[in-house]
Amino acid sequence: LRKLDEILSSEQSGYSKKERLNLEREREKLDKALGGIKDMGGTPDLMFIIDTNKEKIAIDEAKRLGIPVVAIIDSNCDPDLIDYPIPGNDDASRAIALYCDLIARAAIDGIARQQSGSGRDLGASAEAPFEPALDEATEA
Repeated sequence: LRKLDEILSSEQSGYSKKERLNLEREREKLDKALGGIKDMGGTPDLMFIIDTNKEKIAIDEAKRLGIPVVAIIDSNCDPDLIDYPIPGNDDASRAIALYCDLIARAAIDGIARQQSGSGRDLGASAEAPFEPALDEATEA
């Protein structure tokens, strides 16, 4: 995806119009599938899932990669697949908003503690650190 972005951003790439169109289609396809994880530094330390029945493939992939899974499980979910099950309602929109808000706050708090433990002073920063999880939590 990055390579295609680089190729398509250069004006003098030496490709014909048809080749550029095919490259653009391939880039759009990859961006749709991988756009959200394009700039991720590595594998995540933890995966949080609301509906385990709907996200079965993600749970299987996390197990394959050795990523621990924290999930809200309802009475219709299998808790054996989850490393850290949390009993709760995974259907109500207010409950989902609450879970996501709590997880976002915990992640931000963890990042702040890690950075303060490393000796970096966040108060001395010219700009506040960018946290996409915080923006998504406030939009929901």
